[in-house]
This record gives sequence, C-alpha cells and structure tokens, in this order.
Amino acid sequence: MAERFAIHLDELPDPSARVVVIDNREIGLVHLKGQVYAYSNWCLHQGGPVFEGTLLGKVEAVLREDRTVAGERFSEDEIHIVCPWHGYEYDVTTGECAPDRRLKLRRYPVTVRDGAVYVDCDARR
Repeated sequence: MAERFAIHLDELPDPSARVVVIDNREIGLVHLKGQVYAYSNWCLHQGGPVFEGTLLGKVEAVLREDRTVAGERFSEDEIHIVCPWHGYEYDVTTGECAPDRRLKLRRYPVTVRDGAVYVDCDARR
C-alpha cells in the first residue's frame, strides 16, 4: 500500500471538491456527507478536468399521481460532479457516469487519519 498525504481534512469542507497532485497525478477529491472519495481528474468523454467542475444534485422528475411530469428538482441523495468542458456527470460516491453506468472514473482508496486525507495512488477500486 502506497498511501500518500493528500490534504488536511479541514481544507476540504463538506460538501466540496478539490484537485490535488500526488506523484504527478491529478486526483479529484470529494468530501460529501462525512466521506471522502478520490478519483482520477480525467473525464472519460474527452479528458477534461472533471473535478474542476461543479457538485450538483442529480436532476429528478417530479411526477403527479397520474405519472405525468409536474416539474424537476435536484436530488439531495445522489450528488454528481459535472465536468466543465462538456457537462458529463458522474456520481461522486461511485464514480459512475450518469448516462452510462458502465463507465466509471478511476477510483483510489482513501484513508482519513488524524485529520489528514491519504490516497493510495497505486491501488485501484
């Protein structure tokens, strides 16, 4: 296991996303609901800097009783990171691409210890 220091947890508010460089790799970190996630900062669409994008709740349809659409809302349960280049969205808890769940960002194991975040850049989840 090759854990590397990434950031002090108090520098990564909940919720937020930030890019760090570890061993010449850009790693996107997300702190959400007490958990920290780490992924490669490389969008699967065209290699954009996905973690320079915005955190946003998944857009959900609001249905009437007859199942017609009454409107839309942002989910509070499923949060996405939106790539700033072309708007590709990824679930921050799984790394899955929202429109095609078979596609996933490269994920790295994270350890939070003594107020610091460590990432194992050699491992892959």
